[in-house]
Amino acid sequence: MTSPGHERTDADLLAAHVAGDTDAFGELVTRHRDRLWAVALRTTGNPDDAADGLQEGLVAAYRRAGSFRGESQVTTWLHRVVVNACLDRLRAARVRRAEPLPDDLDERGDRGSLATSTPVDPADAALADERRRLVLAALAQLPPEQRAALVLVDMEGHPVAEVAAMLGCATGTVKSRCSRGRARLARLLGVLDPAGDPDHVAPGNPAARGGVPSPEPRGPPGTTSP
Repeated sequence: MTSPGHERTDADLLAAHVAGDTDAFGELVTRHRDRLWAVALRTTGNPDDAADGLQEGLVAAYRRAGSFRGESQVTTWLHRVVVNACLDRLRAARVRRAEPLPDDLDERGDRGSLATSTPVDPADAALADERRRLVLAALAQLPPEQRAALVLVDMEGHPVAEVAAMLGCATGTVKSRCSRGRARLARLLGVLDPAGDPDHVAPGNPAARGGVPSPEPRGPPGTTSP
């Protein structure tokens, strides 16, 4: 039992859940829901599948908590379960075509894992919004495994070794998926340049800054713990 005023760690909460604490898993989910939602949305490419994938992943985590052996951080394990649930949905749907992104994508952007409260110029905000739309639309056209690797490495900032543990593959596989995904994104985003100017880099093109820009998704639509 933790002392008054001492916040339980993720590992404490998961262990408490396994031991029968009915509030522990809900507290753990509340702590990490926004970042898990961001990963689910970027992996699936649309809010409906993201919500379903997140919920399915959390249900799986709830039921399989006893199998957690502490060989990685709890957050790494949660990300792995949620990403795999999202990938399962994408595979079952045979990788659906990219769909138009919702107009309210940034409505709750302050809840995303990479959000900032710093005021921005309206012109900069409009450019950033367009960049996010282009990147997410292009990202949705990648194979699910490449998409997941890029989301976790380039957008969420996880180390390659940690992502390999999440996805259950070798570090070299993660690097290869990221490399191929970045190359394909660069081609897709370059095609989206309406001017067709080879010297112009379309907004959001990874070539502009050597990586994949991070769109800021809105928060999860009322996700609840199992």
